[in-house]
Amino acid sequence: MILSSRTVEQTIDRHDRATFVKEIVVTKGRVPIAMVRKRLADHGGATRAPVLLVHGFSQNRFAWHLPARSLANHFARAGYDTFNIDLRGHGRSRSLGAPLPRTIDDYVTEDIPDAISEITTHSGGRPVYMVGHSLGGIVGYAAAPRLAGGVAGLVSIGSPYHFAQGSWSLQAVLSVVDAMRRLGVPEFGLPLPMQPVGAVMRTLGWVVDSPYVPLPFRIWHAGALEPHVLEQHLRLAFDRAAITELRSMCEWGAEARFDGSSHDYFERFEAMKNLPLLVVSGQNDDLAPPASVRPAFERSRSTDKTYRATALGHIDLLVGRDAPSASWPFLTSWLAERTTT
Repeated sequence: MILSSRTVEQTIDRHDRATFVKEIVVTKGRVPIAMVRKRLADHGGATRAPVLLVHGFSQNRFAWHLPARSLANHFARAGYDTFNIDLRGHGRSRSLGAPLPRTIDDYVTEDIPDAISEITTHSGGRPVYMVGHSLGGIVGYAAAPRLAGGVAGLVSIGSPYHFAQGSWSLQAVLSVVDAMRRLGVPEFGLPLPMQPVGAVMRTLGWVVDSPYVPLPFRIWHAGALEPHVLEQHLRLAFDRAAITELRSMCEWGAEARFDGSSHDYFERFEAMKNLPLLVVSGQNDDLAPPASVRPAFERSRSTDKTYRATALGHIDLLVGRDAPSASWPFLTSWLAERTTT
């Protein structure tokens, strides 16, 4: 269902701008899930393929689209029918009444299938390329096997297949969450608000962005984002999450695999031989170091799989100063090799 449609001129990066058709699309499932659809205005409606962008843990659609720099607009300018989702409990989906997930399974079994169904309706019945960042990539791994014929390819960016592997600080978080579970600390439905965290980090400014200030981990590599771009990300993209999401990721880390209530996510994903797969990691990523990301590539049995590591941090991969030259071209060139106008 399309709620609104208009033509907008927006920034892709710095002084690079383009005119797009922007639509607000909402799914028709049990829970309303909102997406922002973008297409290049002067293409007459023709696009190469539909692309679904899935944000990560505690983020929202602004992870892909900031006023000053927008990977979502880059995909649209490259000719793709681009859908930028707010998972349930996040962004515009929360405004429409979608609650936080009970578990990550809600994303996998409801949000993504409903989004794919809605996208194919609006995009000529074509299968969709899923592009996920961090937890969004993991959700893609889990959802794709259940959507045979609906997904044309899968891209994960900074998505830890083995949560916390290669990161001592996240191993410590894993231990704390596991201790809470063992002590029976209640968690169901508890929200984990991140907007206040973003506000504090904006207030601290240069302190949290300084390479000389020791922090256990950052979601970006120090100095990799211009101050105004970092301010926009902290203000717009920081959202909220459910404690159950964090617990699920920690349990995956303890078991050295990701899994769901059906206990077959990793097996189904790894068995997919005909789904094109691109796995991207950041060599300066504290949250998802290559050691935690690369196993998805290594264990996949896809006959068309690619792994790429770049010298970027977690959100740098999407909106960092060097992203338009270091990661964006590789993403769209991989897609271009597998799509046609």
